[in-house]
Amino acid sequence: MAQEPFPGKTDTRTGRTDEEKIMQRDGETALDFDPKDLAASAGVVFIGRIVSPWKERGECPRNMASARDTGRGAHIEIDAPYRPGLSGLEEFSHVAVLTWLDRAPRNLIRQMPRHVEAPRGVFSLRSPARPNPVGLHVVRITHLDQAAGLIDIDAIDVLDGTPVIDLKPYFASIDAFTEARSRRDGDKR
Repeated sequence: MAQEPFPGKTDTRTGRTDEEKIMQRDGETALDFDPKDLAASAGVVFIGRIVSPWKERGECPRNMASARDTGRGAHIEIDAPYRPGLSGLEEFSHVAVLTWLDRAPRNLIRQMPRHVEAPRGVFSLRSPARPNPVGLHVVRITHLDQAAGLIDIDAIDVLDGTPVIDLKPYFASIDAFTEARSRRDGDKR
């Protein structure tokens, strides 16, 4: 059973369209509706956008670790009305960026990632395909120009033009949990 194709562009490396890459894999489950059709009440606004080196889905790193491995930085452009909100951000080395992954499908509820043996629920994955495609990225600030609304960052794992929902300063003292584990890390709980 295949889901409806999701519109997109052709991957220049593989020649496959986004529609072909997003077709359901064995074991995956799609909702029988698209959550975006129900999403009229949140009132979320975009405060800016990501300027990233990644123009096509096929070239975009899968996560922040692989994005950093490329050695390619990016920047965040904050729209003029929201720039005063950057005041004080210069005190922080890192920031959590919340993005709206606007090109991700929203109807997959169980997915079959290539790195696991069995289908998993979307809430146990960090996949962009989810009912509310909110991305979470902790990035290092390399330069901040509040007047221009520009934040240079060390790396990002989203496509160019991805909308930004919010920025939150990263506090290692409260945001990092050194005892956090997953079974992939060897935790057998």
